[in-house]
Formats: sequence, structure tokens, C-alpha cells
Amino acid sequence: MATPITVQEDFLYLRIADRLQVQIEQQVLKTGDRLPSVRALSKEQGISITTAFQAYSELEIKGLIEARPKSGYYVRFTPSQFPRLMAKQHKERPKKVSVESITSLIYQKMRQEGVTKFSLAVPSIDLLPEAKLNKSMMEAIRKSPTSCLEYEDTQGNPSLRSQLARYTFNWGGQHTADDIVTTQGCMEALGFCLKAVTDPGDTVAIETPTYFGIFNVLQSLGLKALEVPVDPTTGLDIEYLEKALDTVKIKACLFVTSFNNPTGCDMPVERKKQLVTLLSDRDIPLIEDDIYGEMYFGKTRPLPCKAFDTKGIVLLCSSISKTLAPGYRVGWCIPGKFLDKVIHLKLMHIVSSATPTQAAIAHFLETGRYDLHMRNLRKALHTQCLLYTQAIARFFPPDTKVSRPAGGFVLWIEMNEAVNTMELFHEALDHGISIAPGQLFNADGRFNHHIRISFGSTYNTTIEKSLQTLGRLVKNKQA
Repeated sequence: MATPITVQEDFLYLRIADRLQVQIEQQVLKTGDRLPSVRALSKEQGISITTAFQAYSELEIKGLIEARPKSGYYVRFTPSQFPRLMAKQHKERPKKVSVESITSLIYQKMRQEGVTKFSLAVPSIDLLPEAKLNKSMMEAIRKSPTSCLEYEDTQGNPSLRSQLARYTFNWGGQHTADDIVTTQGCMEALGFCLKAVTDPGDTVAIETPTYFGIFNVLQSLGLKALEVPVDPTTGLDIEYLEKALDTVKIKACLFVTSFNNPTGCDMPVERKKQLVTLLSDRDIPLIEDDIYGEMYFGKTRPLPCKAFDTKGIVLLCSSISKTLAPGYRVGWCIPGKFLDKVIHLKLMHIVSSATPTQAAIAHFLETGRYDLHMRNLRKALHTQCLLYTQAIARFFPPDTKVSRPAGGFVLWIEMNEAVNTMELFHEALDHGISIAPGQLFNADGRFNHHIRISFGSTYNTTIEKSLQTLGRLVKNKQA
């Protein structure tokens, strides 16, 4: 008869797995090393055989170890097999740049069946709680006196804003429902915040590389961009920004400080503090895109810049589009001292956000389902990040460099300069593979031997074959 697993043991197997993973990452345990047997691990750690087996299963799912028939468990993958970290991007003199979008190339095949969509940074449907979301939608409509048919408050659903305010506690925030404005996704939040602090013709500092959708927003508002380099480890180059502020009139900044898209880097907390201090002293608004903040692989959520804002100059924007329901288009912002301007802009442009989806997400948060879902999603994405990176190490040329994100959805891949990734983009499409070429992630077409790959889709044989095909195309171009 199997020994029942207690709650304590359930958490214990994860702690044992985490400790072994650290030893593998630090190369205390190297590729090919034999691990203790399940029985030996049980005796060494004073745990049940079931718990020991679960710990090994956890590492096996992540691709870090493998079971060999009649032999035992062995280390399969260590950081020494990872492609090298990227070097810091070359810095240029501050300059104003025009914003021109070529993003239509990415969305040509968005809904076409049979295309492996590495280009789309969204979770695959099998990672989303479809049934529970449907239940929350039905419950929200049932409980509404008007079945969610009436306009919602301009500032947003009060219950949803209350729940969102509660979640700010996770990153040190002390906000109330009155501080929050809901929007139709994060991009609308960014647009409202930009309009609140700029006028057409103004210059906005952004990261390079950065998410290509930001160029669309800037261009639609008639704004200019000044690009600030991003280091794959330490994030935004604050020293570069400080020098630029002395020579260029920058009206506002727009940065993704936690798990930047596409590099995946999380700016260290001291650097975030430094950035807020720099901009506060000059009274320059910081629009912080925190859409990936909840998608961390470590033990705790990274603090956003908003956590250090004492003057109301940080306008934090986010949504559930990357974590829960892309199609619901539920976003929000905490615009600080610009709150009244943002509410007025929302009233003038859209009156209010969609009532049913706001009510459904409010219900989903109230029931505690979001916390459980996020624990599962983070675990799944971390595992997929490792599996995708291992596949790239196997299939791509040895001089390929890959980011090592601590959260988010994406890998930023740098290849030999002989590889033009816009050409690679078209060749990959011919093989039913969609990638995001590096030229999309800055305003003037640099990063032309980089690509961004999303690991939002669950790793399977189709994903592996697509990465193998992509690696072969890259090798052919280098040859």
C-alpha cells in the first residue's frame, strides 16, 4: 500500500529538487554525473521514497536529469552547455530617431493553422484555466443586476480595482482602488499615460532593444524616440540615460524594468531605485510597463520602480493578457499624480472598458484562482525556458548566444553576423515557422543578426522539430 503524501512532504520534494538544481546550475554536479538512487536519497535526506522520487521527477521534467534503465539517474544538462551570455550592446551617441513599424510581417501568419508561432509572446491555451475562467464569467453575469449590459464606471469596475489594489501589496505598494484606472489591455494603458505626460513632437526615452508594439504607440501619438541601451544582465544603462538627459530634452521615459522584452533581463533593485531617484530629481515621468512582473521564476516577485516612487512620477501599466486571458483585453494603470488626466483621457476616448470581462476577472481574483494559476504557470514557463534553451544549444551553431531570463516568455538570440534574420524570417515561414527578427526591436533596423523566440507554447515534438529546422537554416546561412 502506497504511503500517503502529507502537505509537508508535498512541499519538501520541491525543496529537495531546488537544492539539487542549484548544485547542477553551479556545476557542483556536472553533466554525466550519477545521482544517488531514490532509496539512497531517501535515506540521506530523511525523506520518504515517494518524496525522493517526486524530487527526481521534478528535475526530469525540467530536462536537468535523466533516468537510464537499470542504471539510475544522471545529470543531463548544466550551464556549461548553455550558449554564452551576450556581450553588452554597443552604445551610440544620443540621437532622436523616427519610429517606423514593420510589425505587420509578424502578424501575417498569426491565426494560420500549422504554423509554429515562436513570434507570439503569449501563453499557449493549454496553460490557461479555460474552464475556471468560463465559470467566473458566468458567475459575474449572474450576480450582476443588469447582467453586465450597462456601461461600467469610467475609472473601471470597483471590485476589479479593489482586487488589483490588494495585489500591489506583493511588490510593496500601498494603493487603493481609487489609485487605479482599468483599460482595454496594457497597450491602451501605455497610450493613455503617454498622452497624459507628452505632446506631439516630444521625445520619449525607450529601451533598445524593446517590444516593437511600443513603436506603434509612439508613432500614432506623433512622438520621437531616444533609445537607451539595455545590458542583458543589469538592464537599462542608467549612466547613458543620465548623459542623454543633459543633451536632449526628454519629456518622459517608457521602460520595461522587469523581464524586458526581448532580452528578458530584470533590472536589479538598486538600479531601479537609482532610476527613480534620477527621474524624480528632474521631475521626468516614468511610464513603467510591468506586464511581465508576475511571471518570475524565483521565489519572490521583483519590485517595480513604482515601489520606490514617492512623488507620483511613475505611471505603472499592466494587464492579464500575458498571464491569464489575452482575449479578455483587461489592463490597468496606476498613474500617480497624473490620475485625473488619465481618467479624463479615457472618458474622452472610450467612455468605459468592457463590463463583462472586467467583472469576470474581478470574480476570478476574488476566489483565489489567480494565485493558484500563477504558481502553475510560473513553474511551466520556467521548465519550458530550460527545455527551449537546451534545444537551441543542441541544434544551433556553437557561437550562438542566448539570454538567460529569470522570468517572462522570451529568449533573445544573437547569431553570427553572417546571418541576416530578416532573410531568416522569410525562409522560416516557408517551413511553417514564425519568428520575430531583431530588426523589429529598435527604431532604425539594427540587431539584424538577432531573433526573439517565445517559449509560451508547451514543449513537444512539434516545437523540437521546428527548433531543429530553424537551427539548420541558421547553419546553412553561416555556411
